[in-house]
Amino acid sequence: MQTHDDRIRDQFTKQAVPFTRLKGHLDSVAKLIELTAVTSTDTVLDVACGPGLVACEFAKTAKQVSGIDLTDKMIDEARKRQAEMGLSNLDWQVGSATQLPFSDGEFSVVISRYTFHHFTDPDSVLAEMIRVCRPGGRVLVADPVLPEECVDAFNRMERLRDPSHTQALSVEQFDRMFLESGLIEIQRAGYDVEMELERQIAASFPEPGDDERLRQIFRDDIASQGLGIGTRQIGDEIHFRYPISIYVGTKEGERGGDSDAE
Repeated sequence: MQTHDDRIRDQFTKQAVPFTRLKGHLDSVAKLIELTAVTSTDTVLDVACGPGLVACEFAKTAKQVSGIDLTDKMIDEARKRQAEMGLSNLDWQVGSATQLPFSDGEFSVVISRYTFHHFTDPDSVLAEMIRVCRPGGRVLVADPVLPEECVDAFNRMERLRDPSHTQALSVEQFDRMFLESGLIEIQRAGYDVEMELERQIAASFPEPGDDERLRQIFRDDIASQGLGIGTRQIGDEIHFRYPISIYVGTKEGERGGDSDAE
């Protein structure tokens, strides 16, 4: 019987190369860098880092960046990207976000982007991210977050598109998760990632027949707008947007120096 981790590995082994080429996946990384206020003294952990898109951008500023992902193929793509960009201050490993193989307080910035909708227990992942963050350090999560009245329909659609999708959270659920996390100085920002349906389907691997079911869901949503993603027809194409919320908070305690000083 296939476990949820197996589904993630299966999907993202297939998606590893298409993911890096999908328009929109490098959008707004600068906003994440700005919100974490990362500097040349910071050590950064990217949880469920995928093919290293975000980690490599952070590495242009940070002292050191580590990336961890459940899927070997994603880590292979991340190493390729690092080599192509000529970056030396990154390291990678295969591992689970639910049991991060790092010491308490090992990093000054801990981030995760477009991942929480894959986790069966997002509160536990957030707790792990906070555990490995230093006192005074920053924790950031960016993920699709939906209005409460749209989240169930959105999740049904996304599970058809990507069987490893678990659930996107509503605005209220994400707010509550961060407010109850113990983080302080919490900020929330957001942006939209514009997508075209056929390109998104081509970069995903739905079950046989589910691609046409997806097309019908989107055609219906042009009128109903029940998915909460601004579905619309532009010429012969169907376009929509993923509403991304960014949450960032500070771990309580006085911020220490860089890793060489400790």
